[in-house]
Formats: sequence, structure tokens, C-alpha cells
Amino acid sequence: MFSNDRNIETIGQLVEIIKHYIGLQKEYMKLDVVDKIVRLLTALTISAIIVVLLMLALIYLSFACAFALATIVGNVMAFTIIGGGYVIALILCVSFRHKWIEKPLVKFLANLFLNK
Repeated sequence: MFSNDRNIETIGQLVEIIKHYIGLQKEYMKLDVVDKIVRLLTALTISAIIVVLLMLALIYLSFACAFALATIVGNVMAFTIIGGGYVIALILCVSFRHKWIEKPLVKFLANLFLNK
């Protein structure tokens, strides 16, 4: 009563269209994952390069400051002052790691992986 050749043909076309749509969705998901991985690796690479360059600059600036202070307070005290500054910076980074490191990182990764 409800089935005739035209209905069967229409259902067959619908099944083929659904298969094609699922294939396209699968390809889209693959491309989306690749895009997000590439963006993440690019951000990590750029961050690593910036960190290395900043560390090199910080080393040279630290020695310059220590040698400048050495004329005033002596070599040992100058390097101790610079080292103490780094210890204070380390304590601040550990104390505020959630606010300065974790939240921005979570926000960045959430924007990267959850936005379409």
C-alpha cells in the first residue's frame, strides 16, 4: 500500500545522500583536527622561540646589571642581588601561577579547540 517503485527509489537516493553527507562530515572532522593541531604546534614553536630569545637576553642583561652593581657593592654582593631578584620573581610566578599561566593557557586552548 505504502511502497511503490518511486518510494523505494526515493529512499535509496536518501540513503546515498546520507552516506555522502557522513563521508563529508568525516573529512571535515579530519581537516578540522589537522588545522587545530597545526595551529597548536605553531603557537608552541613561536612560544618556544620567544622564550629562548628572552632567556638569552635576560642572561646578558643580568650580567650587565651585576657588573654595573659590582662597582658599587662588589662582585659577590652584586651577583647575590641579581640572584635574589630571580628568586623573588620565581616566588611570584609560583604564587600567581593560576592567574598568570593556567587561566590564559586554558583560555587559549579552549578557544583553539572549541571555536568553529
